[in-house]
Amino acid sequence: MKPLRKVVIPVAGHGTRVLPATKSTPKELLPLVDRPLIDYVVNEAFEAGMEHVVLVTGRGKGAIEDYFDHAFELEAGLEAKKKTAILDSVRGVIPKAGALSYTRQQAPLGLGHAVWCARDIIGDEPFAVSLPDVVIDGKPGCLAQMVTQYEKTGGNIIAVEEVAKEDTNKYGVVAPKGERSGRLFEMSGMVEKPDPAVAPSNLAITGRYILQPEIFRLLETTPRGAGGEIQLTDAMDALMKTQSFYAFEYEGQSHDCGDKLSWLKANITLGLKRPEFSDALRSFLKHSL
Repeated sequence: MKPLRKVVIPVAGHGTRVLPATKSTPKELLPLVDRPLIDYVVNEAFEAGMEHVVLVTGRGKGAIEDYFDHAFELEAGLEAKKKTAILDSVRGVIPKAGALSYTRQQAPLGLGHAVWCARDIIGDEPFAVSLPDVVIDGKPGCLAQMVTQYEKTGGNIIAVEEVAKEDTNKYGVVAPKGERSGRLFEMSGMVEKPDPAVAPSNLAITGRYILQPEIFRLLETTPRGAGGEIQLTDAMDALMKTQSFYAFEYEGQSHDCGDKLSWLKANITLGLKRPEFSDALRSFLKHSL
């Protein structure tokens, strides 16, 4: 069983659910408290032991590359003004040299196509996929929890979380294989947005995956599915016929920051957990209601 060293983060999407905020700003750079969304997801990957982050970008996403690079004029100005704490926070987001790679998705052909674009950088080894608009608040992080499970089982693992039974028609839902036992269990399939009356479970797929490299061969031949896009779910369904797939119910809370209301809630929820903001924010909310 090869170790997990790399993670693919697709950042080429247009962020249509949060327009007009994303008309000129990449969705991944929307602020969550005092850091952009992509910062949370990249840090989660490094915390999980990933050595190499592959960002699949698109047109108009150059600001993401700039975020993870030095801003010499800004840093020089902060240093001259002896604003050491702010300078440290700015420099602290820069990964070590060579830890990030960028590749282009030249056409909006879906998540499956975005993952396929990273095939030459990933090579013949297992890898993780993290969706940048899903920020998961957990300690340890969701991906670190999944890596721990992977080291026991190998195969492919999908992160899931419980949702209300009546809301299954909003999510991709996994079908457990046999009787479910514990947080990690084998799965037999996935159903996209099933009617609550026939949903195989109330466990929704949550934007974190560990996949074997054979998925690339399947993505290359997967026909366009829903929305005229190459769907990662379709390729995973095909791979499930020959390899083991597990669902893992992680410990933590997810925030879908590609949705306006969920993004607002995430700012409040995570802001209340920050010691420097919590008292003032709680008082503001109390007197505003």
